[in-house]
Amino acid sequence: MQLRETGAGGLEVEAVLQDGLARGDALVGGLAPVLRYLIAHDAPGLFGEDILARIRAMLADLARQLLETLAAAEGEAIAPDDLEPALQTLGSAFLAQPALLAHVHALALEWQLTERLQARLALDPVVSPLLQAVIGSEDAVMASTAMAFLAAQARFGQSQRRMELPIGELPAEVLAAALAALRAVVAPEDDGHALAASQVIRAAHDESRGRLALAARLIAGMGPAYSAALSVHHAGAGLFLTALAQALAIGRDAAVLVTNEAQAARLALGLRAAGIRNAGVHEQFASLYPEAALPTGFDALGQDRAATLLARRSGAGG
Repeated sequence: MQLRETGAGGLEVEAVLQDGLARGDALVGGLAPVLRYLIAHDAPGLFGEDILARIRAMLADLARQLLETLAAAEGEAIAPDDLEPALQTLGSAFLAQPALLAHVHALALEWQLTERLQARLALDPVVSPLLQAVIGSEDAVMASTAMAFLAAQARFGQSQRRMELPIGELPAEVLAAALAALRAVVAPEDDGHALAASQVIRAAHDESRGRLALAARLIAGMGPAYSAALSVHHAGAGLFLTALAQALAIGRDAAVLVTNEAQAARLALGLRAAGIRNAGVHEQFASLYPEAALPTGFDALGQDRAATLLARRSGAGG
C-alpha cells in the first residue's frame, strides 16, 4: 500500500493514516489462511516463490529434526522409504499450527529484508554500527550480550542460506506448537515415544540463549535510548525489528510484517509515537518502502497524537 499524497490539514492526514492502518490490518488478518493454502498446494502468486520455498524448506528441516528425535526415543532409525511420507505427514500437521507458520514466515521475511538492505545500503547482515558500539561498551553485561547476539546473528544467516530451522532457536510457544503437531500424527501405540521425544527436546531447549531473546535483552538494556535501534541503517534488521516490536507493543513476528508496504501507516505512527523525528521517519521509509510516500501534513503530527491513533486502532481490534 502506498500512502497517498494530500495537501489536507491535521484531521484529513489522520484520516489517511487511519485508513492505512485499517487496510494494513485487513491484509495481515487474511495472511494465515492464504499462507496455509499456498504451502499445502504449492500454488504461485501472492507470496514470492522465494519466500514460499524458504518456508517449505524450513518446515521440512524442522520435521526432520523432530522425526529423528522420535526415532531415537523408539530406539531405531527411520527407514529411508518411510522418511519422505513421514515428513509430508508432519508437514501437513504443521499447517494446523498458526503460531509456527507465522514464525517461519516472519523469519523468511526478515532474511529477505536483510538481503535487500545489504544490496541497497551495503548494510552488513551480521555486524551493524549499533552492535559494534554496544560490543565496545564499558557495560560488561551489555557487551557480553552483544557478542552473544553477534554469534547468534551469524548462525541465523548461515541457517537461512541453507534454508534450515534449528529447533533450539524456536521461541517457547513455537516449540510447543511444533511438538503438538508431532503428538498429533503419531500412532496411539507410539504416544509414549512421542512424549519421551518431547521431553528430550524441551530439556535441551534454552530460549534465553536464542537470537531473539538476546536481541530483546539488548534492546531492554538500552532503556529509553532504545529508540536508537529504530534506525534500520544503524541497528541492522535484527535489532531494528526487536525495537520496532517494543515501540508498537506487538510480538516480534508481527513487527516483521510492518516492514511490508501495506503496513506503512503503522510504521510511520509507531516511529512518531516512539519519539522519532521527521528526518528519522523519512529515512526509514526510504530504506523500507522506496516507492511509498508519507502524506503531506504528517510532519506536523505530534508524538502523543500518533500514540493515540495507534491505541485507537488497537482498541478497535486492529
